[in-house]
Amino acid sequence: MSVETAVLQNNLGPSLRRWRVLNRVKQQALARDLGVSQSKVSRWESGAAEPEGADRLRITQLLRARPETAADRALLELVSNAAGPVHLVCDLTHRLLALSPARAREWHVPVADFLNRPLWRFATQSIRSNEYQLTEHGWFEPFGPDVCFRTERADFAEMTIPDSWIRISRLPLSDGSFARLVREEPHGPATAN
Repeated sequence: MSVETAVLQNNLGPSLRRWRVLNRVKQQALARDLGVSQSKVSRWESGAAEPEGADRLRITQLLRARPETAADRALLELVSNAAGPVHLVCDLTHRLLALSPARAREWHVPVADFLNRPLWRFATQSIRSNEYQLTEHGWFEPFGPDVCFRTERADFAEMTIPDSWIRISRLPLSDGSFARLVREEPHGPATAN
């Protein structure tokens, strides 16, 4: 199993529950739309079972960020024009949606090489560790908090990740999916609440 697959499995059930609660969709209605039983949806959301095959694909397509409306495109533009190092990814798949010029300067290949591709393979050990602890931070609750953590420097051929504090914020998109805003936090945990 790839690391990206493991992250998706870890987050798929909680992400599905959050989407359903925020969009006021009952488990029974979601089950009917997906062509499965309500108990199966319940087991996915609780982590007792993992969706597989076509079910997994349908759920991933439902939850992946699709910034298609004018409001969503305005968010992409704000991130693309931000002064500081910031980027926006799909909360579920870590697929890059937008990045600022300051963030692009940390990367050693053209931005087009990254857009709409998952960035998970560049995650430092700290980023990976924090990803697996998101449930403990309340990230998947309907109105979960920002999460702030320190990451170590990592040098890849394609990019450099500086030793820094990072704050991640979950932003809803117009279709009910979520994007994750990733930015450096200059003052660390004192401002992380």
